Amino acid sequence: MPPVLLTAERLTKSYTSRPLFNDLSFSLFEGDHVGLVGPNGSGKSTLLKIIAGEEEPDSGNRAVRKGVRIGYVPQDPVFAHGKTIEEVLLEALENDHLLDDYDKQSRIAIALGKSGFMDRTQDTATLSGGWRKRLAIARELAREPDVMLLDEPTNHLDVDAILWLEGLLKSEPKAFVVVSHDRYFLENTAKRMLELNRVYADGLLQVNGRYSDFLERRDEVLRNEAAYQETLANLVRREVEWLRRGPKARTTKSKSRIQNAEGLIGELKESKSRSATSSAKIDFTASERKTKRLWLARGLRKSMGDRLLVDDLDILLTPGTRLGILGPNGSGKTTLLRLITGELQPDAGTIEKADWLRIVYFEQNRESLDPTLTLKRALAPEGDQVIYRDRPLHVASWAKRFLFRPEQLETSVSKLSGGEKARIVLARLMLQPADLLVLDEPTNDLDISTLEVLEDSLLDFPGALVLVTHDRYLIDRVSTSILALDGKGSAEYFADYTQWESNRPRASARDSASPPPKPRTKRLSYKDQREYDGIEAAVHAAEERLAAATAAAHDPAIAADADLLQHRFADLTAAQAEVDQLYGRWAELDEQSCRRP
Repeated sequence: MPPVLLTAERLTKSYTSRPLFNDLSFSLFEGDHVGLVGPNGSGKSTLLKIIAGEEEPDSGNRAVRKGVRIGYVPQDPVFAHGKTIEEVLLEALENDHLLDDYDKQSRIAIALGKSGFMDRTQDTATLSGGWRKRLAIARELAREPDVMLLDEPTNHLDVDAILWLEGLLKSEPKAFVVVSHDRYFLENTAKRMLELNRVYADGLLQVNGRYSDFLERRDEVLRNEAAYQETLANLVRREVEWLRRGPKARTTKSKSRIQNAEGLIGELKESKSRSATSSAKIDFTASERKTKRLWLARGLRKSMGDRLLVDDLDILLTPGTRLGILGPNGSGKTTLLRLITGELQPDAGTIEKADWLRIVYFEQNRESLDPTLTLKRALAPEGDQVIYRDRPLHVASWAKRFLFRPEQLETSVSKLSGGEKARIVLARLMLQPADLLVLDEPTNDLDISTLEVLEDSLLDFPGALVLVTHDRYLIDRVSTSILALDGKGSAEYFADYTQWESNRPRASARDSASPPPKPRTKRLSYKDQREYDGIEAAVHAAEERLAAATAAAHDPAIAADADLLQHRFADLTAAQAEVDQLYGRWAELDEQSCRRP
């Protein structure tokens, strides 16, 4: 067993009268790569803050081994106004008195190189959400912590950036704990899983292995719990029957048996209470339209300022079409969605819509939510009822469908969590019959159980769907085709996510190593056969470039040149990504060649 870095003992935390978790105990070890999951409201972010020392538990303690440094990346990082990227990292190191100026500049260069930053003088106010998240990670990398705590690090990152982060964490020898709802990300980075959930007797399930191993173990634990609960119920039924027979049927040992029966009844009640889980009930209302062609664009062109986003693009949406849209941040994904909804008009090209087309739009920033409203008014603006599929429902029943408690109805929207706000938007959309669903990042802040319900609902929706999301599992499972934008006017269609990932460009230092693509069962084409014949040589050449980049990055002669050091580490990241991509492609082609009929 590796040495312990940190131990949590009997941690308890409540908000008002509502307990988040009780008596949690676990340890983190050197080199531990941990994924932390759990339902919304289970206390994952709070637990991470307690581990980081940012918040105190109500009871219990956190013991950190002497000298261990802890880094913490919050969900929504904040940077001082008017600071440059370099100044943010310098501030992070100012309290480390063991470092001289040379050491600080060296650390900053390495952290920025690993994170893909090229301009250290850029003002943080100009950074997008994704690059702000990268900067928060770079800030902690510069501190060289022994354990890194990351709270939903994939939020605001595009798919390329998520793949970069995967590569960074997979190559990280230090320990980390990551809270995430991205199932592919967890599968590819975590080697141990923790689930914070009241369904378990001690509130926590710990599984050594990847996310897929955790799913198997969780199912086994819950099946055993259900079997135990059934056995317990039978025992309680027998004891209750005995109690009802009256005093004459009892022996001198009856007092002990009565106490035992009371204990069993209490244990069964507690077990049922823990296992009483619920999930959001998401079910979009289709319009039942029979029209075959809902929305058609020919030769679509759109620029924003001097940036050409799409050019000569054709799109056809019919019932059953589920189009996933991928592309880096700023490539025009949301702009394209607004063209589809009619909020924007194209610069060129034609758009044809079916008569009386009903479009339901989930906006990324949830701007339609008035933060001053109560939950009750946000769900039912005009009274105490909503009309769902021509049936009136009381707002309390409607709220319960989306996991809100009755006492929350008068709570201000501004005080709700991101996941709760997302569920409000989904609830409002479900009241609108739709021919076409247009969803812009609907998965942000949703827990995994809600994501699974959302996926099933989208698969059941008979109309057309256009989906922008960084959740690769969702887009892989739901989409019937992928449209990839490059932000320079070009767009390309792919059959599925795997095909897109296999063909995505990897020349930039901002790209990263990706997980091996899933094996495809098609016969090798002529082009693929030629690639297969030459891929071993390509791998050797890439490994030579990686060795050269590694030597260049660690050259003592450039140690004093922070800018050059930063670029060398960026080159090293790109070289490592190329090697990993080639090995993944080699495995895919090899699998295809072995499956020839």
